[in-house]
Amino acid sequence: MKLRQITRPRSFIFTLFGDVIRNYGGEIWIGSLNRLMGEFGLSEQAVRAAVSRMARQGWLKARRVGNKAYYSLTEHGRRIIDQASPRIYHDRSAAWDGRWRIVTYRIPERRRSLRDRLRKELIFLGCAMLSPSTWLAPHDVCQPFRDVAAALGVSEHVDAFVAENVGPHDDRALAARCWDLPGIEQAYRAFVAEYRPCLERARAASPPLAENACFVEREWLVHDYRKFLYLDPGLPDHVVPAGWPRAEAVATFTDYYRLLLPRATRFFERIYRAAPPTLGDVSASG
Repeated sequence: MKLRQITRPRSFIFTLFGDVIRNYGGEIWIGSLNRLMGEFGLSEQAVRAAVSRMARQGWLKARRVGNKAYYSLTEHGRRIIDQASPRIYHDRSAAWDGRWRIVTYRIPERRRSLRDRLRKELIFLGCAMLSPSTWLAPHDVCQPFRDVAAALGVSEHVDAFVAENVGPHDDRALAARCWDLPGIEQAYRAFVAEYRPCLERARAASPPLAENACFVEREWLVHDYRKFLYLDPGLPDHVVPAGWPRAEAVATFTDYYRLLLPRATRFFERIYRAAPPTLGDVSASG
C-alpha cells in the first residue's frame, strides 16, 4: 500500500461519513475523527478546519455533550449520501426500459446562482446536457429531480418528461453526444489498473494487511470509485462501445471492498466513540 496525500480533506471526510459513520448512528466524536484521519496523514488542525468549513457550508452539524463535540450530517448531507450509496455499492448497469428522462428548467438570470446549483445537482443525479437548459438521463431521476428543485425553491421553473428516441439519431449517437464516452472509458481502465494489482497482492499477503492499513485502503478505494457517480449514470450496454470496462471496474471494487471490510471494520470500531445519550434521550427511554 502506497502512501497518498489527501488534497481535499472535506471531500474525503464526506467519503468517510458515507461509507462508515452513517452505519454507526451517523455521528462521531471529533477526537475519533481526528484519530481516523490521522491515518491518512492529516493533522488535527487540518481536520478541525475542514469540519468547521463543512459546518458553515451546511454539510455537517455539531452537538456538544459536556466538553466534547460530535458531528453528524445535516439533512442536506444525508440526502446526498442516501442518493449516492445505492449507486456506489450496487451495480448500476440495470436493465434499461428504452426510455430517456428529460428535465428542463427556465430559471431567470437574476437567480443564476440557483441555476448553477441545479446544474451541479443534475450532474450528480446522472444527467448530461442535451442542449442549454435541457438535460438527459437514461434512468428514472424524475423524483430526485423534483426533490432537488423543491429544496432549491425553483419548482415553478422546471419540468420533467419520459421520452423515447424516434431519430434520426440512434441511442448510441445520443449517448456519445451527451457524455464523454472516451473519457469515462479511460477513467474505468485507470481505476482497474490502479486497484486490480492491489487486490491481487492483498489476496496473496501473508500475514494479511494490518487492520489500519485495510481501513486506509478501503476508504481510498471508495473515494476513488465514487467519482464515477459524476461520470457514468449507468449507461445502458447497447449505447456504449464494445468492450466497455465498467463491469471489470465494478468487480474490482466489489471484490477488493469485501476483502478489506472485516479488518477495516475492526480498526474503525476500536477508534470510534459514539456520543452518550442526551438528557432528553435518557428521559425518553425511561
